Amino acid sequence: MIVLGFETSCDETAAAVVDDSRRVRAQRLLSQHDAHRPYGGVVPEIAARAHLGHLDRLVAGALEEAGIGLTDVDGVAATGGPGLIGGVIVGVMTAKALALATGRPFLAVNHLEAHALTARLTDDVAFPYLLLLVSGGHCQLLAVRGVGDYRRLGTTVDDAAGECLDKTAKMMGLGHPGGPALERAAQGGDAARFALPRPMVGRPGCDFSFSGLKTATRHALETLPPGPLSDRDLADLAAGVQGAVTDVLVNRAGHAMTMMDEAGDSEPAPTLVVAGGVAANQTLRAALTGLCDTRGWRFVAPAPALCTDNAAMVAWAGLERLRLGLSDPLDFRPRPRWPLDPDAPKRAGAGVKA
Repeated sequence: MIVLGFETSCDETAAAVVDDSRRVRAQRLLSQHDAHRPYGGVVPEIAARAHLGHLDRLVAGALEEAGIGLTDVDGVAATGGPGLIGGVIVGVMTAKALALATGRPFLAVNHLEAHALTARLTDDVAFPYLLLLVSGGHCQLLAVRGVGDYRRLGTTVDDAAGECLDKTAKMMGLGHPGGPALERAAQGGDAARFALPRPMVGRPGCDFSFSGLKTATRHALETLPPGPLSDRDLADLAAGVQGAVTDVLVNRAGHAMTMMDEAGDSEPAPTLVVAGGVAANQTLRAALTGLCDTRGWRFVAPAPALCTDNAAMVAWAGLERLRLGLSDPLDFRPRPRWPLDPDAPKRAGAGVKA
């Protein structure tokens, strides 16, 4: 079984071909970072126009790389949401057109489910498992019980971790995208120099909060001499922010592991999976590895290139659904918001997008 997938939910335009032997036969990706860098963040209209201008070429390139024709695929998948709606529409309409023209099933993939299932593509992880989904727009802990079956254990009450990293990096003049730039700047820094808070640590439950950390970072910057930051100041503050975010994520994940154990959702093989763009951060990976070693859990983190937005994860999620006999009608409407756990209580922050 072979699925062609597209990702256009934010500022990455991508197409990929994946088969049911868990092999990524081809992947083409166009980053839009240079187009958005002058604005300090993603501009939705620019992103949508870039998707429209490049997706067809990337699809043709992926099929050529895989050595197949369009009629050789068993389904066509695209991110149906959540995301920037202009970009989502481009991917969905392209997938619908190709599915209609070839008579193949159309698969509207939840972008968050694509992240959630990536560990099954890379490491063949069995259900159930605990997922820490952490990116620029989403920050959640979920019990993953099956395809389409999620129980949210915790979410952010204000900002996502990736948004916090991006915004604090912007405050420090590190540019866009901020998260990777902040990680590079933090190398060799003294994470203990600045007294930054660890919001929600010590409280019960698994919810997150990062708005206070952004404010504290701004106050720390105001204590430094005016003008450009010295290399030492920059490294120490970047390390402090990265350390604070990591401590919060590890603490909340530990609480979720306890909840999974108590509910029996961690059996038979307790596994913590981290996914989303922030999952590429090596400091976070090392800390979560230590947490799992202490608790006797398996830790799985896909390769960094499969943590950030990509089409292989979309194609794989579509394939997982197709194997269960699931597909979507051609009147599917793209969704700017699409919760994995629709029964979970709503939150006022980034968690609402999830």
